[in-house]
Amino acid sequence: MVKEEREKRMFVGVAWNCAAELKFLITALLFVCSLATVLQFLPSRFSLFSSADLRLCVSNVSAAAAEAAPPPENTPPPPPDQQDEVLESGVMKRGFKPYGAAAYNFVLMSAYRGGLSTFAVMGLSSKPLHVFGKASYQCQWVSHNATAGEQPPIATVTGIKILPDWGYGHVYTVVVVNCTFPSPVGHDGSGGKLLLLASTNGGGDRNLNLTDIVEALIEPPGSVNLSLYTSPPKYDYLYCGSSLYGNLSPERVREWLAYHVRLFGERSHFVIHDAGGVYAPVMEVLRPWIEKGYVTLHDIRDQERFDGYYHNQFLIVNDCLHRYKFDAKWMFFFDVDEFIFVPRKSTIKSVTDSLSDYTQFTIEQMTMSNKLCLSEDAAGKSFRKWGFEKLVYRDVKTGIRRDRKYAVQPRNVFATGVHMSQNTAGKTTHKTEGRIKYYHYHGTISDRREPCRQFLNATTTTTVDGIPYIMDTTMRGVAPSVKRFELKMIGPRLQRTRQ
Repeated sequence: MVKEEREKRMFVGVAWNCAAELKFLITALLFVCSLATVLQFLPSRFSLFSSADLRLCVSNVSAAAAEAAPPPENTPPPPPDQQDEVLESGVMKRGFKPYGAAAYNFVLMSAYRGGLSTFAVMGLSSKPLHVFGKASYQCQWVSHNATAGEQPPIATVTGIKILPDWGYGHVYTVVVVNCTFPSPVGHDGSGGKLLLLASTNGGGDRNLNLTDIVEALIEPPGSVNLSLYTSPPKYDYLYCGSSLYGNLSPERVREWLAYHVRLFGERSHFVIHDAGGVYAPVMEVLRPWIEKGYVTLHDIRDQERFDGYYHNQFLIVNDCLHRYKFDAKWMFFFDVDEFIFVPRKSTIKSVTDSLSDYTQFTIEQMTMSNKLCLSEDAAGKSFRKWGFEKLVYRDVKTGIRRDRKYAVQPRNVFATGVHMSQNTAGKTTHKTEGRIKYYHYHGTISDRREPCRQFLNATTTTTVDGIPYIMDTTMRGVAPSVKRFELKMIGPRLQRTRQ
């Protein structure tokens, strides 16, 4: 005990004999701690400053330390610090200090070669940069063809931007950038990469111009098959589907696939995009056709991070257009609650051959009721029939504009939309009545209940809720042959599919 007491006195003596600065610091800390302890027990009216003041003091010290920290690497320089000032005229000129970013300058989804000298880059960008600003793009091709110590050859061209979503975008708008170089690049098999230089040009702030370098496409040496751009396409017909989301009906998807595989035939393919709608029962419907080679499924759920129009469907269809541009003679764009129909004496081939002089043709809509069925299908019989077999009443209200869907010869299209393309080389026709049309069962794909809500005896015309209908059994007559086709192609594995 004596030894321990002696050591304590020695420590205190050493500490007290230190430099005067250390003595002052220790004394000040003891004073501040004592004062803070006493202030907690005093009424607020006797306090010269509050505990909040102490917290503010501490936060100021922390902020000062943060300001002293070095900025992170690879960040753009901060904008000039503008202060309030009084001009000679006596006007108070206010300063503004921007921080952060409201939306990304460019969100790359994909880029594809379109020939020896042409590329297309698909992505999203902050809508104000394009709708109200003057954002622009440059394209650079950096070749791998360089010897040691030499700079690689670089070709630069101004990118032509296309905004195909007609202003429907929310925070983000869809941007398709066409990069066409004056001469072929990368055609010698040496490989290279495509850089997209995305410049904000102020985006409304004329004093600030930021440029992001986007590595859009990398081609390893020998990876490009140039014969793809001149060879006959692999498919006659390719379907590009919009984003599938929500609680979809597996039975409606089943019917739609069987019907259209039969319609388009062996040289057809269907590209489905899952934005959250392909859950386990729907996947069970797709799987037989995937195994048969008719369907390719793309998981695009990650695009939900960016607030665009309807799950960024304009971006998705443009990616599909350019990804499969050289794989199909004709590319169709419509939804999974819509059924393409050609007259009995025609085939899809005879129709498209008759329209081969056109790059694009649009398709007339037949609007079907999504709840009216025939009385003969009631009393427990309706569940045995398919949706397009039961819904037989067509809306014939006049004086309204109905949407059209479309098909294109994709090699002549630069960008596309949901209802038609406005960026094509070649002619477009809308005069397809009598040759091709589509039946639209609006909302049935996202309703997992029995679609028949009301049963009618009318065999000609009727009016329900102020809307005139006529009975149209065109699709009903096709249903038996579609069912036989499904059984022949994939067997009975989907017979127990539920709504």
